[in-house]
Amino acid sequence: MSESQEKESFRSGFVSIVGRPNVGKSTLMNRIIGEKIAITSPKPQTTRGRIKTVYHEDRGQIIFLDTPGIHKAKNKLGNYMVNEAETAIGDADLVLWLVEPTTFIGKGEQHIAEVLKKYDGPTILVMNKVDTIRKDELLVCIDEYKDIMDFTAIVPLSAKTGENVDDLIDTMFTQLPEGPGYYDEDTLTDQPVREIVAEIVREKALRSLSDEIPHGIAVVTESMKKRGDRDLYDIEATIICEKDSHKGIIIGKHGAMLKEIGSKARPDIEKLVDAKVNLKLWVKVRKDWRDNEAQLRNFGFSDRQ
Repeated sequence: MSESQEKESFRSGFVSIVGRPNVGKSTLMNRIIGEKIAITSPKPQTTRGRIKTVYHEDRGQIIFLDTPGIHKAKNKLGNYMVNEAETAIGDADLVLWLVEPTTFIGKGEQHIAEVLKKYDGPTILVMNKVDTIRKDELLVCIDEYKDIMDFTAIVPLSAKTGENVDDLIDTMFTQLPEGPGYYDEDTLTDQPVREIVAEIVREKALRSLSDEIPHGIAVVTESMKKRGDRDLYDIEATIICEKDSHKGIIIGKHGAMLKEIGSKARPDIEKLVDAKVNLKLWVKVRKDWRDNEAQLRNFGFSDRQ
């Protein structure tokens, strides 16, 4: 094959992953990339902003936009999250709509379908979590969804186990345009390391804390310094919560909960920076920060221009 033919066969583009909260969007993206870039947890609204990651191979380059779950917003942070998700659809060359294997298509899914019908590019329905259902039941679920809108393809898979994920990658490359590589081959994400560190801490808090607290927390990396020539980073991060009572729960008796969050976050951060980490966590109260535009900007939740 000539060099010009090789260039012509190289495909690249932006792929938005959309769906309701907690359907496995971040898990799928991490599975394809092969690295943990987006945080995951069993709780909804784990992803709050568009996370851009890059998949490289000989056939081309796929830039993923993992988005917050599309849901009914209850505050300004929620409005920001839904706007991020819906804007990402318009920015995409291809959309993956992740759903769970069920025959019940609720109002949330119907709203997403209406949003996607306004998008004039290809849409692939990805039915995730097939490891949780029998094949005959899966076929019934697919049959229920197939006529809700005009899909380019329907791919059942398990982001958790990796089943059929390669089939999805193959299908995506058939739909992406020929084009250049937008990022260097060693680029996995456009997120700053400090931001990923903060998200790792937030993930561990989401997994450790009771249900009523996680939606009201944010994490800010205050400082991150390498200690001389040693493979050691000193990192300080602050967990922001909305109520004094929440602060006490996050810290825990004799600081036990805060220590637990830190001990769970440290290994992932060390893997990220490829060095030992001395992690110090603090907790501060910022009442009703999710409805305060100035606070939202401080925490990075500002409208993209």
